Formats: sequence, structure tokens, C-alpha cells
Amino acid sequence: MRVAISNGHEEADYIIKMYKNHKNKIVVINDDLNISNELSKKNGIDIIFGDSTNDYDLKIAQIDNFDLFIALSNSDVTNYISCKLAKQRFHVKRTIAIVKNPNIVSLFKALGIDSTISSTYLLGETIKNESNIESIVKTLSFEDNIVTIFELLIKDDYFVCNKRLKDIAIDKEFNVSAIYRKPNVIIPRGDTTLLSGDKVFIMVASEHKDAIASLFTRKIGK
Repeated sequence: MRVAISNGHEEADYIIKMYKNHKNKIVVINDDLNISNELSKKNGIDIIFGDSTNDYDLKIAQIDNFDLFIALSNSDVTNYISCKLAKQRFHVKRTIAIVKNPNIVSLFKALGIDSTISSTYLLGETIKNESNIESIVKTLSFEDNIVTIFELLIKDDYFVCNKRLKDIAIDKEFNVSAIYRKPNVIIPRGDTTLLSGDKVFIMVASEHKDAIASLFTRKIGK
């Protein structure tokens, strides 16, 4: 499979590791030079420093007829333009956009983006559907890979409680997509601290779901 990834930081690193094997060709373009250098060093691949909304930069990336284009910018507008360019000018078969504003998920789909992912939207759907804490919230398919999003309630005797996300050392790849801390929904960063009572939504490759859940709920001293 040929996969293009535009922008993003921890999310991009996670997806690169998912697809980085001998069966896949990965092209990554990022408009932040520091992030580009970090992703290149961590994953041992070349990162194109460029603007994914720019036709010329996408030509340099050589994404013509790719199977998948994943847009991970913090800007919904950037993700929309990038996906539309990839689809219309470079004939990418499938586009996926991260959407920060849950109110425009349906709009993006109507405008031709194949798949949209919004942590806040998924959280709202979960609450609306009254899913319980132990259940799998939603399963999303990135072509031949299955990603699971599940929820956990952080308790004060868990070893992750009162830790920053970037300080949690776990040997499996995962991404905390959202935190529900009454009455607010938090889109976390690496320096976000998990607190007792937080409902945490974790994205992980399905085969690692049980391992990540066990590690997160491990009690202090065990």
C-alpha cells in the first residue's frame, strides 16, 4: 500500500509506525521543520518539509495515484484543502482527515472527504449511545489495519494517575485521543496530566488493546 501522511506530530509518528514495513510505501510531508526532523530521526525515514496545501510541494512528494492520504493538521481548513488536492490533482484513492471541530464532520464528508475522524465527535456519540466504560467505543478501519478506540476511567491508585502523557513509558504504540474531565472535553498534548476521575479515550492497534488497557490500569506498586 502507498500511504501519504501530512502534518501531525504524535499522531503522525503513530501512523508511520503502523505502516512502516516492507509491504508499504510511506511519504510524509510536514510544514514544521522541527517536527519533520524529529519524525525523521525517530522513524529512520526521510520527511518532506513542505506545505500540503501547495500543489508544487505535493508534486515533490510524488503522491500520484497513492492508495491513502491522511491529513493530521491542527487546522481543519488545511486538512480539507490537502485532501481535496490529493484527491483531485493527484488521484489519491482514499482520503482521511482529522477534524477538530465536530460540527463539520458531516460537511467534510458531503464535500468529498472519504473519511473524517473527530475525537470530540466520537466522544459525543459514545455518551449519546450510553456505552459503558469497559466496552470498545468504536472500531475504525484504515484499509487493511484495524484501529480500536476504547475508554478507561482513571482511578487514584493507577500508576498513570497524576502523570503527564509524555512521561508514561509503555512499549506499545498508542494515542490518547480525548479526555473527558467533567464538564470539559480535553484534546490532550504530551504535557497533559491524567487525573483521577478522567475518562480517557485511547486509540491503539487492535492487537495491542488489551495490553494497553492492562498497563494503564496497573495499580501503584505493582
